[in-house]
Amino acid sequence: MPTDTRGALHAAVPSLAAELAEAERTRRPIAQPTSSHPNLTVADAYEIQRRNIARRVEAGERVVGRKIGLTSLAMQRQLGVDQPDFGAILDTMVVPHEGEQALDDLVAARAEAEFTFRLASDLVPGESAFTFEQVRDAVGEVMLSLELIDSRIADWKIGLVDTVADNASSARLVAGPGVPATPELLDTLPERILTLTRDGETVGEGPGSAVLDHPLNAIVWLADSLAQYGDHLRSGDLVLAGAVHAAVPLAAGSTFGVTSPGLPDVTVRIV
Repeated sequence: MPTDTRGALHAAVPSLAAELAEAERTRRPIAQPTSSHPNLTVADAYEIQRRNIARRVEAGERVVGRKIGLTSLAMQRQLGVDQPDFGAILDTMVVPHEGEQALDDLVAARAEAEFTFRLASDLVPGESAFTFEQVRDAVGEVMLSLELIDSRIADWKIGLVDTVADNASSARLVAGPGVPATPELLDTLPERILTLTRDGETVGEGPGSAVLDHPLNAIVWLADSLAQYGDHLRSGDLVLAGAVHAAVPLAAGSTFGVTSPGLPDVTVRIV
């Protein structure tokens, strides 16, 4: 059974968690954590993230899923990193399809087009790594989504450790109507083009194969990664697989949408 591998943590973990929580509350970003604490590790960053999610859950919020970030080469190049990361999605982060999101509630938000999946069964760790087939069998629904990412770190000056600590730069999820995850649909995901629009004009585009060759590979990576930290994916969880293109800044007064042939569209109005 995989074990928790956090090990010894940096002494700055509690204070950095508090600073990031305050930055999100006030929408006043902080300096890059690794600029003042260059020895922070990825394990430290996930502990900072865990503490802030636990704080929010204690205040009444619910974890409803996970996001996987930095799964495409475009996003890795945009943020200067070389591996994926993950964060938590809470119920307060979910915006209804065709709903509104106030730009002033965020710091420096950007939009991404993604596939989101709803799990129909748990993915409980075993003695070996998860397989593609296990993940495929666990997926119940597929939906197009807009992830609105944000950084509580000034000017998006972040590396992997910084963004992980900041809940993988998560902010909001706008998921479209779900459709059954039939084998036929799942087989087509790598070749499907997702298009991000702003007021009807294309501002980002990419195929499902941009996400680790197949979006379900991202969930395999996530399931294995969570197991290393003593956690797992559960039935009903929403899982964002990662962007297929570089993120696009939000603009107040605009409607952003994601389309892909044969799947229900999703839109949100930025106010």
